[in-house]
Amino acid sequence: MTDTILDRCEAKGLRLTEQRRTIAAVLEEAEDHPDVEELYARASTVDPRISLATVYRTVKLFEEAGILERLDFRDGRARYEDADRDHHDHLIDLHSGEVIEFVDAEIEELQEKIAQKLGYDLKGHRLELYAVPRKTK
Repeated sequence: MTDTILDRCEAKGLRLTEQRRTIAAVLEEAEDHPDVEELYARASTVDPRISLATVYRTVKLFEEAGILERLDFRDGRARYEDADRDHHDHLIDLHSGEVIEFVDAEIEELQEKIAQKLGYDLKGHRLELYAVPRKTK
């Protein structure tokens, strides 16, 4: 991934207001999986004129354009990440809500083998693991 969210918005011909540019910049800087309320809190520190409704509309627009990916980690909040990020899977800590990104070559290979065994060519997947921390002694 070499281009930015703004670059992809422009390439898709999306009209980019200053507020949309601010929201795109906030998304670009995100190292987590923010929901709309978190995006609003971050964007409004940059531009206090941004409304929650503007963030909702912008996120929906970016999602429909294939720029953002909507994630549902079963916590009642839709979260978002850049749709053009390198492939990774997620482990969700059910106690803290922390989302840990990981890549595991063995899992990737096993998924390919399963698809082939069933007569398919794997074109993509999403893996989410829901876990609780082990008790330490």
